[in-house]
Amino acid sequence: MHNNLARKQKQLPALRISDLRERITLSFGDSWAASFSTDIALSELGSKSVNEALAAGFEPDVIWKAVCKAHPIETEKYKY
Repeated sequence: MHNNLARKQKQLPALRISDLRERITLSFGDSWAASFSTDIALSELGSKSVNEALAAGFEPDVIWKAVCKAHPIETEKYKY
């Protein structure tokens, strides 16, 4: 029982698409965020862009983790 409670406490709330977009904008800036989401393919997402991954049904938190892994310096402040 204690393990289930600990496991639940470690789970983070689901990331919303709007939160994902905000983190991308904060990490890469207003002028580059839209282009990043459309044009940059991430290997962790099967060579899909952020927008393609969303359209394919990937969860926003999975996408954000892939962005963080591929761009650790840019996303350092906004990792969770």
